[in-house]
Order: sequence, then C-alpha cells, then structure tokens
Amino acid sequence: MIRVEGITAFVAVVESGSVSEAARRLRLSKSVVSERLAELERSLGGVLLHRTTRKLALTQDGAAFLLRATRIVQEIEEATAEMAVRRGTLSGPLRIAAPVTFGRMHLGPALYPFLAEHPEIQLVLDIDDRRVDVSSEGYDAVVRHGPIVDSRLVVWKLSRSRRILVASPAYLDRHGTPKTLADLDGHKGIFYTNRGVADWRFQTPDGAIVVRASQAVGMNNGDMIRDAAIAGLGIALLPAFIAGPAIGEGKLVAIDVGYRPEAEFIYMAHPEGRNPSAKLRAVAQHLRTTFGDPPYWDPAD
Repeated sequence: MIRVEGITAFVAVVESGSVSEAARRLRLSKSVVSERLAELERSLGGVLLHRTTRKLALTQDGAAFLLRATRIVQEIEEATAEMAVRRGTLSGPLRIAAPVTFGRMHLGPALYPFLAEHPEIQLVLDIDDRRVDVSSEGYDAVVRHGPIVDSRLVVWKLSRSRRILVASPAYLDRHGTPKTLADLDGHKGIFYTNRGVADWRFQTPDGAIVVRASQAVGMNNGDMIRDAAIAGLGIALLPAFIAGPAIGEGKLVAIDVGYRPEAEFIYMAHPEGRNPSAKLRAVAQHLRTTFGDPPYWDPAD
C-alpha cells in the first residue's frame, strides 16, 4: 500500500533539492525521510530518484509520478485547511516568497498580528529579491511589487504603489533640480537591475513617456538604491514605501517634473490551476485591509 507520508516526503525532497532540506521543512530526521522514500519506491516497484553524494535527480518514473504526487499533497493540504475553516480555525503550512525591502518594512509587520490570531498556520516566508518560480519551487504564493508577466500565475491586487523620483539635497545642490522630463537627460540615474531596463516611465495625457538617464549605478535591492540616493550618487525612482521615511527625515527630496511615474501595485500571485487555500485567501484579505487604500505609507500630497 502506498502511504501518504511517502508521497509527502518525495514531493518535499524534489521541491527542496535535498533530503536534509526536506527533513527540515517536514520537521523530521533525515533517516525518517530517507526511509519513507525507500518505502514509497518499494510500493511503486520503481526508482524515483537517482541519489549521489552531491545531488538528487528525478528518474523518468519519478518525473511522471511527481505531477500526480504534487496534486495529491496539495489536495490533502487544502482538504485539511477546509476542515479547519469548518471548525472556525485556519491551520496548516503556508509558504510565501516576497522581496526583501517590502518584506522587512511592511509585509512582516502586517503578517505578525495575523499569525498571532491564527497560531495553527505554519508560515514559511522567504525574503529574496530574485524572481522565484512559484510553481516549481513549491510556493503557495509570491508577493511582488510591479508587473507580473508569468501567464501561469493568478494575480491578486493587494495595494496601489505610488513611486517618487528622489535625490539627496547635496546632489541637487551640485547638479540642479530637474523641472521637466527633458531636464532628466542631463542627470545620473540609480536603477533597479531586476527589471532588466535602465529607464523611467511617466504618465502623460498622450500616453507613457520613457526617460533614459545616464546610469550612475545599478542595484537589485531597494534599500541599497535608497542609500545610494541618500549618498548623492544620483536620482532614483523609488516606491513610496521605501522613500517615504527618508523624505520625511529630509535625507531625500521628492522631485516634481510635471508628470507622475506610471502607477504600480503590490500583488500576490498563486499558481494557475491550484485552488487557493482558505488561509491564503485570508492572508490576502488581511493584507489588503492592513495596507489600506490609499496605502498607509503614501506621503500626503
């Protein structure tokens, strides 16, 4: 007989890439996870994983079985969550990925009271600025700032995200304050490299206008972009949730060039074809309510 514990162990090993990491996620010993894998292979009559000292690789049988095994694990988790909802509680594992700066400044503080209210939820929050593959890396959802182009994801809007063109007072004293979009051409820009382009987009009555300033530095983290702007290295286009405190403290100055940057949003996205669990829907609604509309971090005009 095939045991559910073996299927769960197999999926966890594939998603995490190692027996030791799967054991950590499942809160089991490595020996227990290995035994469950071996028992599953004996029950199926085939080898699912090639094991070496350095890595694990799916066999053809393993790759074929993984699709159904993943669905089985998901269905069990969702059924368990639904039963918890019927009892008036939310429970079970939940794995979410989010960008570093937003996660540290706003997502974490928003989630802590929710988790205190629902102590049976076992949240794993992975903070990383890279673009994770939600489905293949085993996440229930990802929180992102900016556009999501992956057609395999179902996207929920959590909040608006206003962006502000900023520079330090010292930089503006040295180079002058731009008043128009054309003035930006003569300035140095600090750009977010994860977007893959070094430009700024603004809303005008005639549509979007793209401005490409000379790149002073490129970085893949919002905190560091803010700090580089404070250090006077150039002009940066930052979300209000990052730039707001520095503007309030006088470390950065908001620059008005006559037009606002294109609007962006904070999103939560989950894999297409997977029914979102009750606890994930509850988290999303809690975040919408906590962030507000307009969001609490937006500076007053």
